[in-house]
Amino acid sequence: MNTIVLIFWVALAVVFYTYIGYGLVLYILVRLKRAFSSNKQSLMPSVDDNELPEVTYMVAAYNEQAYIEEKLRNSLEFNYPKDKIHYFFVTDGSSDSTPDLIEKYPIDEDVQLRLYHQPERRGKIAAVNRVMPFVETPYIIYSDANTFCNKDVIRNMVRHYRDDKVGAVAGEKRIHLEDKEEASSAGEGLYWKYESTLKKWDSELYSVIGAAGELFSIRTELFEEVPTDTIVEDFCLTVGIAAKGYKVAYEPNAYAVETASASVGEELKRKIRIAAGGFQAVFRLLPVLNFFKHGILTFQYVSHRVLRWTLAPLALPILLITNILLAMNGSAFYTSILIAQVVFYVAALGGYILEKRKLKIKALFVPYYFCIMNYAVYRGFLRFMSGNQSVLWERAKRA
Repeated sequence: MNTIVLIFWVALAVVFYTYIGYGLVLYILVRLKRAFSSNKQSLMPSVDDNELPEVTYMVAAYNEQAYIEEKLRNSLEFNYPKDKIHYFFVTDGSSDSTPDLIEKYPIDEDVQLRLYHQPERRGKIAAVNRVMPFVETPYIIYSDANTFCNKDVIRNMVRHYRDDKVGAVAGEKRIHLEDKEEASSAGEGLYWKYESTLKKWDSELYSVIGAAGELFSIRTELFEEVPTDTIVEDFCLTVGIAAKGYKVAYEPNAYAVETASASVGEELKRKIRIAAGGFQAVFRLLPVLNFFKHGILTFQYVSHRVLRWTLAPLALPILLITNILLAMNGSAFYTSILIAQVVFYVAALGGYILEKRKLKIKALFVPYYFCIMNYAVYRGFLRFMSGNQSVLWERAKRA
């Protein structure tokens, strides 16, 4: 029984720390840093137009004919000197009208826009690797074709590079929610709000742990070709830059907006792919686990990412099973915790049933989405072990 008690408390500690505790610890550490730092945290100053650097804005698009014209319109409206933006649109493998729509899109003569296309589809990172030798600007900004950025996105990102220690800048991902959200929309929206808060604090403490591919920037000189079978290339690229001793800054005023997944089923496809990529990344970034070399970066990496992809999902069923065994001895304490767990999972089941019936009760969306995320980790692990997760992944349908 003592062994079961120990396993229960270890599992509870892992689950609590991963999903709630790290956020609390991070908040406390940031507050302490603010209190004892001689250099108070302040917003990076804006850069004068004459001092603004040239940048490359790269969009890798595969069969995005539904979004590409709106993406072009959005991109050409940036509040940044036109002669200092080099637009790269890469459409490798697209079999729809995406390349034609880009080529025929009306642009002013002073706009520097290049279309790169080849018939073969080898995945996003292969497309990026292929065109990177053509980048001649000191900074590059990556953005997905189905996301839309605010007008000051480039200005707000490049100002961070005035600090020589900054090697990359992560933008903020925002989910556009309708008045009547599906379970996937409500869960995904809340998840990204929490993620954005953690990234803000991570950046203030030391460094963001991996940027989202929807919007991020790097110093061009720090780019290293990522293996073409990499599933979460944006994460591996930016964590690799942090491992070199550079900071990945966070800029909430540079944001990319996209609609939520059309359904939980569509969101599940995306989460499984990311989970498979997470396991792959853990193995490929093993040196980052060396605390004696990377110190606080290792602490943030393990707390924010590794535990979510490994121990925390495993600890959830262990926590439930050991709790049942301990409650069977008549302990009021363990019985109360078991009741709380059962209520949570019943709420998740209720969210599943109501989604199938097209009914919406927001209070049930969060536990349902939480369970789906952790279920996706198990599915992702199986895909990773079997080698069935291709970089040529199927896109999740958007609302």
